[in-house]
Amino acid sequence: MQDDQPTPWPTPHATAPAVRAAQPRNPLHGLTLETIVTRLVDFYGWDDLGQRIPIRCFTHEPSVGSSLKFLRKTPWAREKVEGLYLFMLRDQKRQGF
Repeated sequence: MQDDQPTPWPTPHATAPAVRAAQPRNPLHGLTLETIVTRLVDFYGWDDLGQRIPIRCFTHEPSVGSSLKFLRKTPWAREKVEGLYLFMLRDQKRQGF
């Protein structure tokens, strides 16, 4: 292919706004798992987070890094974390945060 011809596929930057607009009501859309875990830890703390979701990465020597490793490999745990994040958002909205 010559340099003066356009690529046959769109660049990621060209489609990003359309992708973001496709899910305007999804509060998880565009958030990384690291952001979700960090916000949960900031809101609940490790102890409360470990009580709400009793998995070892939250209860035994917790860290964001170890939690991310586990959650990326374990879909059921990630679903619980995402569910708790949505609950936290609703709770914050009710309390006027």
